[in-house]
Order: sequence, then C-alpha cells, then structure tokens
Amino acid sequence: MNALRTRLLVRALLGATLVLVLWQMLGGIEYVWNWEVPWRYRSLYLQGMAYTVVVSVTAICLGLAVGIAAGLARVWPNVLLQELAGLYVACFRGTPLLVQIYIFYFCLAAVLRLQNALVVGTVCLACFSGAYIAEMVRAGVESIDAGQWEAARSTGMRYSQAMRHVIFPQAFRRIIPPVTGQFVSLIKDSSLLSVIAVRELTKAAEVVNATTYKTFEAYLPLAVLYLLLTYPFSLLAQRLERRMTNGRWR
Repeated sequence: MNALRTRLLVRALLGATLVLVLWQMLGGIEYVWNWEVPWRYRSLYLQGMAYTVVVSVTAICLGLAVGIAAGLARVWPNVLLQELAGLYVACFRGTPLLVQIYIFYFCLAAVLRLQNALVVGTVCLACFSGAYIAEMVRAGVESIDAGQWEAARSTGMRYSQAMRHVIFPQAFRRIIPPVTGQFVSLIKDSSLLSVIAVRELTKAAEVVNATTYKTFEAYLPLAVLYLLLTYPFSLLAQRLERRMTNGRWR
C-alpha cells in the first residue's frame, strides 16, 4: 500500500512538473490566448469524444473477431488458410493506415456503394487492428507448451477439439494484455478518420481551428482529451501484464 501511495505521489509530482514546464514554454511565445474558444465549442468536443469511443470500441470488437479467425488460420494445419491469413496480415501491417483508409473509402466503398464514412472508417480500423491481433493470437497459441498438445491429442481429441478445449483458452488469457494495449493504439489511430470527414475528436478540433483560427486553443484540449481516454486503458494493460508475469491470472 505504501509503495502504491509513493508511486501515485511520484506520478502526481511528475505530472505537475510537466504542466508547469508546458505552461512556461507556451507563456513564452508571442501569442494572444483565448481559452473561451474550447469552452464555447465544448459540445463539439464532447460529441467528437463520443464518436471516438464508439468507433474505437466497435472497431476493437470487430478486430478481435477478425484477428482471432486470422490468428487461428495462421497456425491451422492447412497451407491455403495459412497463406491467406499471412497475406492479410502482411498487407495490413505493412502499409500505412492512412493509405488503407483512402482505399477503403474511395475504392471499396465506392464499388460497394457505401456512403457512410463512419461505417467505412470503422470497418477499416477493424481490419487494421485485426491484423495485429492475429499475430498476437498466433504468438499466444505457439507459446503454449507442446506437452499440452500431446496430452490433448493422446486423449483422442482431433486438432480442432484440442484447439477449442485446451489450447485456445490458455492462449486467450495470454493475449488479453496486448489486445488491451492495441485498443489504446486504436483510440489514437482513430484520429486519422478525420481525413474522410468522420466527426470524431480530431475532426472536432479541426472544425474549431478552421472557425476561430485559434490553433493552440483548438488542439491542446484535443491532446488532453485523448490522454483522458487512453491513460486508464494504459494502466489496465500494465496491470494485466503484471498479473500475467506474476502468474496470478485466474
């Protein structure tokens, strides 16, 4: 308990020091500040924040389903499935997310006659995060001791039964911490959806900046709001990793 209090105290001191340093830096520039701007457009920020949360949660749920399927395909004893999953992972991990968003919105969505940027952007984020989660699933399955496989197969289980009842439940517990970290990254990645006019948090800041020409007042609240969204999940990911490391995961 004392260690926790010490840690919280150190974090509070570091946070206060950081705020003070930023305050001094920003106060030293020749600029007329107007902090009424973000307050005046607070409803726009809150609406953008809600959009960011909805998009991120939906994308990580879809991405988890896609990632599990692709990750299992990567380790399944079928060459075609392995190659298809490998191609998917290589394409989405090896290309910039911004390019993927443009391809989804201006090419795939146009072919499929989808005009809802929010849906298109969410699906793109889900496919992007699914590629990373697929590698987490593959690594999780491959980290299970070979003795678990042998024990399961010795009881007469087929490969699919051993995977479903013995291997995957153990692997899934191991991939929860990195998936939580992926969710944090996804919240920040969702800011790129502003390029296709999804009214998430970054788009809200762009609108405020374009309307008022107060760049600092428009984007500094954006940084704070993203930090408020991501920091709790970063702490959760660290806590889950410690539980896994200490072997206290139940």
